[in-house]
Amino acid sequence: MRKINEIIIHCSATPEGRDVSVDMIRSWHKERGFKDIGYHYVIDIAGNVHKGRSEDVIGAHCTGHNQNSIGICYIGGMSKDMTESKDTRTAAQKATLVKLIRELMTRYPGVSIHGHNEYAVKDCPSFNVKQWKEDVGL
Repeated sequence: MRKINEIIIHCSATPEGRDVSVDMIRSWHKERGFKDIGYHYVIDIAGNVHKGRSEDVIGAHCTGHNQNSIGICYIGGMSKDMTESKDTRTAAQKATLVKLIRELMTRYPGVSIHGHNEYAVKDCPSFNVKQWKEDVGL
């Protein structure tokens, strides 16, 4: 079993309101040369959690941080017209993200939580994870 010390939150960088399947993201990632989808979990617009890679398998979601992290992606993160990044999380996605992270924190005590933008020059996940953690009590 891998030693997990980080959870890194991502968005799919897709337009607000457009649902995207795990299989679609998997195909995008394979086109980029990945062996599989890079994330361990994907949260769809309705708030359902879909498994990507097994937690036992190193992800491909954050350069320099894949070895000991879990990658979670929510569907969305861009305005409808794709001109700007936007926190498009639905109420269901927000609730599911908190629940999933709390479950992971129980399995991996001491794990830290980060947005992809803390490690890359990107807007992903299109919201301030540090502020969000305070707001939801994580």
